[in-house]
Amino acid sequence: MTHSLRRALAALLCLGALAGGAAAARDWPSQAVRIVLPYPPGGASDVTARLLGHQLGQALDASVVVENRPGANGIIANELVAKSAADGYTVLMANLGPNAINPAVYARLPYDTARDFAPVILTTKVPLLIVAAADSPITNLAQLIALAREKPGKVSFGSAGNGSGSHLAGELLAMSTGTKLLHVPYKGDAPALTDLMSNQLTVALPTALAGVPHVKSGKLRALAVTSQARIPSLPDVPTVAEALGLGGFEAVSWGGLMVPAGTPAPIVARINAETNKALQMPDIRAKLSAQGAEVIGGTPEDFGSFLRSELSKWKRVAEAAKVRLE
Repeated sequence: MTHSLRRALAALLCLGALAGGAAAARDWPSQAVRIVLPYPPGGASDVTARLLGHQLGQALDASVVVENRPGANGIIANELVAKSAADGYTVLMANLGPNAINPAVYARLPYDTARDFAPVILTTKVPLLIVAAADSPITNLAQLIALAREKPGKVSFGSAGNGSGSHLAGELLAMSTGTKLLHVPYKGDAPALTDLMSNQLTVALPTALAGVPHVKSGKLRALAVTSQARIPSLPDVPTVAEALGLGGFEAVSWGGLMVPAGTPAPIVARINAETNKALQMPDIRAKLSAQGAEVIGGTPEDFGSFLRSELSKWKRVAEAAKVRLE
């Protein structure tokens, strides 16, 4: 077979695949679409998935079902979606932990974030807070870092658990400032904040959703937010970048939609377009904001670029801090 003939056959196969994808998209959806998420009902990811699922169902004139598959740090849900048919009927509510941190801290996973999924849209970012007890002598982030330099390995930070977003965010802060902090893992934000309020920790790094109410009640003092911009609920609290002169510092939880790799591009484009429309609706934006979330949106390419940067960043942090999970 000549080189020209091979190229012609390849082009025909490509056109056939595109035609098949377009035909599948025209008929989609002809059955229920499920959004699978790796967390139990009631949390910020669940609220986001249900808000968007309801609106997508109306826009697509189809049933959209949210399916909670918690467990194993998100591995159960991600494996399920990775092994599902690439037909647009199974969508993953992707998150920082399962999709950017797990690949950095687990030696083996039954899914590959970059290979097994196609990004659809980055829906939200949720900043973390760096908080101290209200009666702590530490009143700003610069003081915290100065103390960490004075007492290496003695300044403690509480996280939501080993390998969690707040754990790696604390390690990123230490790496970015050339300090050594003492990590104290908990089973979630709530027990870490309880110990912080009784002065058993120096600081903690809860999500804004968990931390803001305690700051507003006067039980905790916010030293900084980990996002690139200040948050509306705490407009006087600086970002880490502002407080320390660390341009570009960002360590946020995030959510987004992904589908199995190979899902026809027209279906990906349709889900993206309808989700972007939903994210612009005032009632949805208000409800997501109440969860401490910043609404993002954008193209699949935007999400893909963001995801690659997250995978690279958290791999560097996990390797530097020697964070490994089995």
